Amino acid sequence: MSSSSIAIADDPAVRYLLRIGDTCLVHAQRLAEWSGHAPMLEEDIAMSNIALDLLGQARAVLTRAGQVEAAARGVGSAAAFDEDQLAFLRDERDFVNVTLAELPRGDFASTMLRAFMLATFFRLLWERLDASSDAELAAIAGKAVKEARYHQQHAGDWVVRLGDGTPESARRMQRALDTLWPYVPELFEADAVDAAAAASGLGPNWADLETSWRAEVEPVLGAADLSLPAPRAFRSTGKAGRHSEHMGYLLAEMQHLQRAFPGGVW
Repeated sequence: MSSSSIAIADDPAVRYLLRIGDTCLVHAQRLAEWSGHAPMLEEDIAMSNIALDLLGQARAVLTRAGQVEAAARGVGSAAAFDEDQLAFLRDERDFVNVTLAELPRGDFASTMLRAFMLATFFRLLWERLDASSDAELAAIAGKAVKEARYHQQHAGDWVVRLGDGTPESARRMQRALDTLWPYVPELFEADAVDAAAAASGLGPNWADLETSWRAEVEPVLGAADLSLPAPRAFRSTGKAGRHSEHMGYLLAEMQHLQRAFPGGVW
């Protein structure tokens, strides 16, 4: 494996898979930053396990993306990029995760709110991907949806507990919502990649998940006594490869070992 960056074919199916795998990977990286720093030992273990679940989902989807990408390039499966190459040898502009996943770790309230919003989204997505025309992706979704259900319940319980807790915890949770909510619309913005996936049966148009997502998220926010921020014209663009200023720092840390010691093994 070389330390130089790899180039990915601009194929809609590949980009659709990378959006899923990259979002899981980057979100796992942010959650892993809590290892040893959570407010209680039980939660430290829980967050680490959730990060590992997301990492496993990322590995599976990135592996499949590499196989589909090899087919798009017209080469054999032996020439497919593996999960490590796709994680560690792509440049920032070639990652297509949603911006919400890459934002700084923040405090515990911010972490739990983001985890709840993304887990709800992924649970809905995995449920739809269980019927994907890609049998391998459907198999991945069948396992991942069970994990996402737990992630959603766990984080949602914390959102209510903190939002409906002490004045300080409520203040922090409302601040987290005000900060993160402007990045939610990117999850549901439709484009040609989504249209191609829906047309081929690979997966749903992410915009079609918004109504169900809001129907599950907003009651929990209400139970937490949180007020939804007013809509804003701002739109984040991570799915298009245009990231926040935080993404470069995240990748520098995540990719450092492989870039510094290419091909290294334990």
